[in-house]
Amino acid sequence: MSTAPGRRYGRNIARILFPLIVIISCIFFSPPAFAQDPPYCEELLEAARRQKLHDDRYWHILMHYQQRIIGIESLIDDPNFFLAPDGKTNPVSELEATIRAFFTPADNENDSAVCRFAARFEWLTEKLGIDTGRLPVPACRSFENFMEANRPSSVTLAFPMAHLNSPASMFGHTLLFIETADRSKLLSYSVSYSAVTNETFGPFFAFKGLFGMYPGYFAVLPYYAKLQQYSDVDHRDIWEYRLNLTEPEIRRMLLHIRELESIASDYYFFQENCSYLLYFLLEAARPSLELSQRFHGWLIPLDSIRAIQEQGLITEASYRPSRTTKIRHLASNLDGHGQEKALALAKGDVQEGTFSQTDLSVQEQRTICELAGEYLQYLYTKHRVPEKTYQERFLRILQMRSALGISSESGLSRVPVPLQPDRGHHSNRVSLGAGIKGDDAFAEIRIRPAYHHLMDYDGGYVEGAQLVFADVALRYRPEDRRLFLERLDVIDIFSLSPRDRFFRPISWKLSTGLFRVETDHDKDRLVYRINPGAGFAFGNNTEGLIYTMLETDINIGGVLEKNYSAGIGGSAGAVGNLCRFWKVHAFVRDIYYSLGDTRNFFEAAVHQNFVINPDQSVSIEVCRSRTHDIYQTEAKALWNLFF
Repeated sequence: MSTAPGRRYGRNIARILFPLIVIISCIFFSPPAFAQDPPYCEELLEAARRQKLHDDRYWHILMHYQQRIIGIESLIDDPNFFLAPDGKTNPVSELEATIRAFFTPADNENDSAVCRFAARFEWLTEKLGIDTGRLPVPACRSFENFMEANRPSSVTLAFPMAHLNSPASMFGHTLLFIETADRSKLLSYSVSYSAVTNETFGPFFAFKGLFGMYPGYFAVLPYYAKLQQYSDVDHRDIWEYRLNLTEPEIRRMLLHIRELESIASDYYFFQENCSYLLYFLLEAARPSLELSQRFHGWLIPLDSIRAIQEQGLITEASYRPSRTTKIRHLASNLDGHGQEKALALAKGDVQEGTFSQTDLSVQEQRTICELAGEYLQYLYTKHRVPEKTYQERFLRILQMRSALGISSESGLSRVPVPLQPDRGHHSNRVSLGAGIKGDDAFAEIRIRPAYHHLMDYDGGYVEGAQLVFADVALRYRPEDRRLFLERLDVIDIFSLSPRDRFFRPISWKLSTGLFRVETDHDKDRLVYRINPGAGFAFGNNTEGLIYTMLETDINIGGVLEKNYSAGIGGSAGAVGNLCRFWKVHAFVRDIYYSLGDTRNFFEAAVHQNFVINPDQSVSIEVCRSRTHDIYQTEAKALWNLFF
């Protein structure tokens, strides 16, 4: 998304500026404030008071008002969105200022409240029966052009799935695209809300995003541009959910979108994010929806899709695989020899007639051509092939494919449709269980608000990926009747991206939080831990993955003799489904801490998960570890409930 114009105003700054604006307005602009309104304006104001329109839910939707502990506050942070100095927190003032603004003459549409706030104007006209002929309304040409260019026929909610290598997209994204009757689907407009940032370092993005340190803007762009970004550049599969909105409802949505262009709001990673702000667009279209009111302080895109589904908005879902997914699927239909042929063809290492005097079947030759064409397009989007070379090479591949005729097994090239994301497990999880560590028995409860663990049921999620936030584990030891914090995973990311002939991604991990370490003088104490790592993974998500990683591990805490320890080491493991309901992860890990408190840590573990249904499972974990030449065994079983 390109940087939208306008100045960013944070919520804290706004709380300071708005009272000052009120005071300055009273001092310097008092005469207009006490000037007599035109009779017709006063008539409308009185009618609005009688009807208590300031309390109307639709007015609160249009203004993005939310009930706070004390009073009401809009989620919009840009003063340009408000016509009253205290409009952010005062629905009455903003409503009356809006009506008065309709009577303010304007030389052009950019200065006209009627043109700038079309949704407000249309709603108030309906509620108050406004005679527009009695208003100094200019021609809203750009607005009319906007509506003419966007004659809506339907609205679809798009969900690009998670992309762990992009900090802004770790949980996926939601956007709307509006189809028009006289325009192809790809040329339809998309509407999305996202943070404006050039930050690429994940921890910085997460920190700033958690505390609303980025401005968020709505952007209206052709849908094909967003598809290219998500599918070709970010390698993200996309799910599209058609919504049952009527044309009048879509029109109301477009009116509100128009009001929000170039308007800034503070972007919060888990609260006021892409999904939550889209709620207001849907409610502007259909006020009977209850979406924003169901928000309880934490929202991720996948949960928003479930909420929209529960409201009866979704009529059908369709799957759009990324180019990466297409390439890997086509490659799976070929053996190593066929894959090498396709790779050589895409890179221009073979000429026409490459299939002459070959033992490849006609269907294999077709698949090779299709795979080569997809991979060549991938290379072009990555700027690894000049445009002229790409055109010449792609044309040659098309000619070769055309010469092979129509396939009788076209289904082989079609990517199988996976489980819909909204039909996978819910993102919140609570776990109850018991176990033994050494000679001590314990009971354990774990609470995790988000999102997906490597061992969880993969249906609807990116396989081989783990993204966990705020995972808290509490233990109770009956022997000494002690309840204590076992660990707190602030963030735990594990991304296994398999390498093959076509792709060479880096697998990586990052975890940070509180966990217990064994010390030589006082065992089993909490320290703060930072554990990044990177390496390689091989295999596939169907048959299983093997991986190896180089890791560093930093521990900080007063229980350590020098208050810290830092080490380097590695890990290796294998993860896969032994059957549909049984998943296993076996791994070893060895870290030598050479800085601070010196020690060696080694562990070997086997984790198993037995799926009962997408929202229930039983996990069994066994671990053997060594610290300071002291061996310890831990085993536990947990029942996991997703909600």
